[in-house]
This record gives sequence, C-alpha cells and structure tokens, in this order.
Amino acid sequence: MSHPKTREERIAHLKEEVKKRVLILDGAMGTMIQRYKLQEADYRGERFKDHGSDVKGNNELISLVQPDILRDIHLQYYRAGADIAETNTFGATRIAQADYHMEDLAYEMNVASARIAREAADICEKEEPGRVCYVAGVLGPTNRTASISPDVNDPGFRNVDFDKLYVAYQEATRGLIEGGADIILVETIFDTLNAKAALYAVEDVFEQDGIELPIMISGTITDMSGRLLSGQTPEAFWNSVRHVEPFSIGLNCALGAKEMRQHIDTLSRVTDTLVSAHPNAGLPNEMGEYDESPEQMSKLVGEFVSSGLVNILGGCCGTTPDHIRAIAEASKGGTPREIPEIERRMRLSGLEPFAAD
Repeated sequence: MSHPKTREERIAHLKEEVKKRVLILDGAMGTMIQRYKLQEADYRGERFKDHGSDVKGNNELISLVQPDILRDIHLQYYRAGADIAETNTFGATRIAQADYHMEDLAYEMNVASARIAREAADICEKEEPGRVCYVAGVLGPTNRTASISPDVNDPGFRNVDFDKLYVAYQEATRGLIEGGADIILVETIFDTLNAKAALYAVEDVFEQDGIELPIMISGTITDMSGRLLSGQTPEAFWNSVRHVEPFSIGLNCALGAKEMRQHIDTLSRVTDTLVSAHPNAGLPNEMGEYDESPEQMSKLVGEFVSSGLVNILGGCCGTTPDHIRAIAEASKGGTPREIPEIERRMRLSGLEPFAAD
C-alpha cells in the first residue's frame, strides 16, 4: 500500500507490519521527564501559576505546560527505533488527577498528549520517507483499586467503584481518539476489575462514536508470586480479558526481563493473539533506581525474540532511548511469535477443543 496518510490506513499498515517483524514500543516516560529536573514552577507554567495545590510530579501536566519537552522525548524514542510511542497519559484520568485538584483537565490532557505524540510521529516519518510511526493512547490503572480495600481494618471498604472508573475511562478514551491515537493501550494492570472497567468503557466509546482502534492490554505481575495484585495468574488474567479480542496481551512494569520471562512464556503458550512485553531495566536498587544497562537488557529481551515468545517489545521503568535502540537492534531479523490456532492453544492449556455443533 502507499504511505498511510489517515488513521485507518495506519491501522491497516500496523496489522500487516506486525506479521513481518517484532514491533518496538518506546521506553519510560517518567524516567525521561526526571532527566529535565523540573521544579514546581516548571510544572505550573504561566497557566497554573496560581493553582491552589502543589503540582510537581504531575507528569501528565507536562502535556499542557511543557509540550516541547514531551515532543522531544517522543522524538528521541522514535529516532532510537521505536515503532510505537505511548502517550503521556498514564495518570490522565479524573480519578488520578484528583490528587492535584485537576480533575477537569483530564480530557484536555489526553487530547494534547495524543496530538504531541502524533506530531513527533509525523516529524520522524518526514525524516525517513517510507517509515510509519504509530501512537498508542495509554489508559493507566489509576491510583485506586476496585478489588482491594485500602483500609486493613475494613476489608469491605472501597475508595472507587466500577461505575466511577468506567466514566473516567470513557472520558480519557475519547480524548485520546480526538488527539489522534492509533491504538488504545490499557497498561500496568494490577487489578483486573479496574481493567474490565477500562475495557468496557473503550468498547462503549467505539460503539457509540462509530470508531474502532486496536486494543493492547498489558498486566503487571507485582511480585515473585507470579500474580497480579488482585490475585490472578497470567492465564487467569488472559481469560478475564480475552472477550474483547485484543490486538495484543502482555506484561509490563514491576519486573525486569529476567524475572518476567517465565510469565511471558506462559502467555505465549495460552493466548491466541499477539504478545507484548515491556519490562523494567532490571529490579530497582536500594535507591529505587534501575541499573540494568542497554546491553544487558537487550540481551535478555533479545532471547524473547529468538525463542519466538513476542510480537511487540519495549521497555518500562528505567529504560531510555539507549535501551530502546539496543532492543531494536537485538530484535532485527527476528521472527515474530506465530499465533497458534485455537485448538492448539487449548491443548497447550490442558483443555480439549469444543466439539462442533
């Protein structure tokens, strides 16, 4: 096909390209923002100089007050070899923004973040004629969990419910679509009920607004138990979300590539869609920093490719453009994971295929 010019053409191109090679996702947005050493005044800018509460650390606000910084970060990742950039919207929901008393900015944050990522994608496509860059609109987990009480003395208490999550995710999804996202990425899922609210919201927006984008889903194994915070194994997690027929299922955050490998292997064996992985740059040290070098990390995730486990590969906490460049290089020439037929997948899961009617 000719070079894609519309979102629909980019999505069609994406679906063909992922059959040919392992696609590269970008790295850590927070890690890159920290490099700029922004202070309270930098987060406020002129627009929010009189805001009544502290906003330092509200990275989603960067989309509104420091768009040049955000565009530069996306450019660095694209130029390092990323095919897909994630929008700076991890906490851009009314629920998460309540910590900063900026709930009413959530929609605007999503629109602006997606537009800036698309601007960077367009710049890189002009720099390299023939190249296609995609934008993944991120829906983060929020800072609340619908499945677990935050009060150890009241296990039945919840500080958020499904309906509130659903409404917040609908708003964020519409903002991402308006801003130009090609993909919706529900990521860093530690509570499957939160994710179900997000996916329900996304599907309703698609139906109500007459649009459909590929959905990527990425869970988080929170510790060495091999389970999400809400208690599910990777197999159970997949079976909880497979009804939306996602473009991909995968894992990100919490673990380094070494620790994540067995869980990616599990997903690769049981799922009948694409598999993604974007681990941290190792486990955090005593100072909460990540020490795994680009060379070390690329060697580990390169084995994911050579073993046929993944279709999409990137980085999470601690990963920089140097990490993504090394990962992209390690993935070159690798064969993307072959999606098993459903009968084979069911047998690998210890199940028998359903008999035909």
